[in-house]
Amino acid sequence: MKIQKSKSWITIYGVLAVLLMAVNYLLDLNVFDPWEEYLPFLKKLSLSLFLIALIFLVSKILAKIIDAQSQSEGDRYNLLRIVRFLAMTFSLIVVTSFLFQNLYAAVLSFGLISLVVGFALQAPITSFIAWIYLIFRRSYLVGDRIQIKGFRGDVVEISYLDTSILECKGDYLGNDRKSGRIIRFPNSLILKEEIINYAGPEAPFIWNETAVQVAYTSDLQFVEECLVEASIRDFKERYPQLTSKKHKQWLPAVYFRTNKYAWMEAVVFYPVEPEDATGRRNRLLKYALPMLNAAPDKVKFPEGTLR
Repeated sequence: MKIQKSKSWITIYGVLAVLLMAVNYLLDLNVFDPWEEYLPFLKKLSLSLFLIALIFLVSKILAKIIDAQSQSEGDRYNLLRIVRFLAMTFSLIVVTSFLFQNLYAAVLSFGLISLVVGFALQAPITSFIAWIYLIFRRSYLVGDRIQIKGFRGDVVEISYLDTSILECKGDYLGNDRKSGRIIRFPNSLILKEEIINYAGPEAPFIWNETAVQVAYTSDLQFVEECLVEASIRDFKERYPQLTSKKHKQWLPAVYFRTNKYAWMEAVVFYPVEPEDATGRRNRLLKYALPMLNAAPDKVKFPEGTLR
């Protein structure tokens, strides 16, 4: 559907450009001599409209190429935004040139207007500069899960002035699932706050951990084996293509620590996709707890008044 719509716009802008150029040439015919007073204006208008149509035609062709070639959703989104911005900028220059009769006056007027507007709209301009920074620095892309100034969520839109994220966790949830709320913050915020991007060098995974309380008298070797086995089982079922020997970096590990109560914590450390953090923890416990409960002589849990 999207491809068909793109083809339609290419056709429309192409036909429009040809018609406007034809009109520009037809105005030179003798038949229009009675309107000689208006001919310079009409020729300049038709030429300006032709240039605008040509600009948007090229932008639609570039957008189609980007859609076909770009593999990353985030890169594709940023490139399309740049193409759209350049198309609007060049079109604005053409319109200004038409209004002021020559390009030099247009550029000069555009510069003076920009100077005045710059003082009046410092906050939006800072956000726009931050958008340019985002495009080149790639601090985050559409689809990334980020955390900034207490906000956490998946990036769904990076506009010229603000960023929209689909919130995770939030005020009503105690896990990492999506809350259904959209958070929008000005792009200028990235120039003042630290950004935590979950799409780090080990993407698509981050590392998470789950703790299980056991008694000091438990068979710690047995507990470790059960937790590792449960984690590996879930990983193999969900990512069968990543279970070969060359992916040893995704192997889980277990360590033990004490807490403020009279019990020890067995902590399993494992890779997880950010959006699957809650689900993976649940599956891991469903696999591990039956194995641990099946050996009460080796594993003891907090129970009753002994909690």
